[in-house]
Amino acid sequence: MTTQAPDKEPLPPKGRWVWVGLSLVVLVAVIFVVWEAEDTANVAVSDVAPPAPIVTVIDVASAEVKAAVTAFAELRPRWDAEIRAAVSGRIIKVHDAALAGERVDVGTPLFSIEKTQYQATVAAAELSLEEAKLALWRAKNNVTVARRQFERDGSKPPNELALHLPQQRIAERTLVSAKAQLAAARRHLADTDVTAPFPGFITKRMASLGQTVATGDPLFHLSDDRQLELVVELSQADWGLLDHPIPGQHARLLHRDGTPLGEARIRQGGGYLDRQTRQRRIFLDVVDPGDEVLAGDFVRVAFTGRTIAGALTLPESALSRAGHVWTVDMDNRLVRIEPDILFRADGRLVIETPDSPGPWRIAKTPLASFLPGRLVAPQDPEG
Repeated sequence: MTTQAPDKEPLPPKGRWVWVGLSLVVLVAVIFVVWEAEDTANVAVSDVAPPAPIVTVIDVASAEVKAAVTAFAELRPRWDAEIRAAVSGRIIKVHDAALAGERVDVGTPLFSIEKTQYQATVAAAELSLEEAKLALWRAKNNVTVARRQFERDGSKPPNELALHLPQQRIAERTLVSAKAQLAAARRHLADTDVTAPFPGFITKRMASLGQTVATGDPLFHLSDDRQLELVVELSQADWGLLDHPIPGQHARLLHRDGTPLGEARIRQGGGYLDRQTRQRRIFLDVVDPGDEVLAGDFVRVAFTGRTIAGALTLPESALSRAGHVWTVDMDNRLVRIEPDILFRADGRLVIETPDSPGPWRIAKTPLASFLPGRLVAPQDPEG
């Protein structure tokens, strides 16, 4: 036999309101305690000013500087051509040197075109030349006979036709024409043997053995590897930094990582502006290119410019992201300068000398929090 526990009697309304009131009192007390703790935490009153921030400065004086101008350019072969057939005919031989990737010298045999018709043309031209020589000999003989005949008769020839002079002049012109035709025929016969016109690499072959080509059909592409050149474009400001006149001067060639590659001689430049970029062009020839200098490479060209009488040379880190240079005056306060940048070279920044008197103490690494007139504690880079 089980017994059921009696149900719990609910609190009377008066007791419930007592508990609600106590809870509100506790909540208000907790909020008051937290509020007082926030108002008084970590608050210290002091009459001592915070220390001035430490700024690393370098002393810079105005000095004579040799301008340096750098630009990037592509190395290009001076001679780069698609060689085409000068005569028509069937290709009867393709030499091994004509394969793509082969390096050839001047005069290296590459293709041979059938010669039969050109040999026949040469033979016919030689025959025409002999006939023209014979015709001229006969014309001269006729003139000589006619002159002697008139001399014996003691009479004067009425005109040139009586002396056969027009026939002699025609025979002389015919001989000249026959010689020119023979030279052209021999030239065409020689063109059946296709050779390299300049040293370089066969980059592409477009004709095959047994193929019949017409005059002007492409045979191969040849790229020079001995004579390289560059075309550098400079802005008007950089052009003004060069030491004029520039033809004959030399510039250093550097790889993208700064490795020296050699020198290039300035051939000419600056005579006109490029229509697209509005910059001046300088044309250079590479001097004695080595094996490491390759056509198609993108290199840095360093020019030695004119001498600038007075300028400041700073590390590139001295230029802030906003394009300002910060100095520290004699009262150890920051001064902001908007520099006139002349050029950059080898991690250096060269600017015009400011109007304010020097020497100048330059902040080596300016911060974004710098403000003009702020008091700082200058420190040498060594510590």
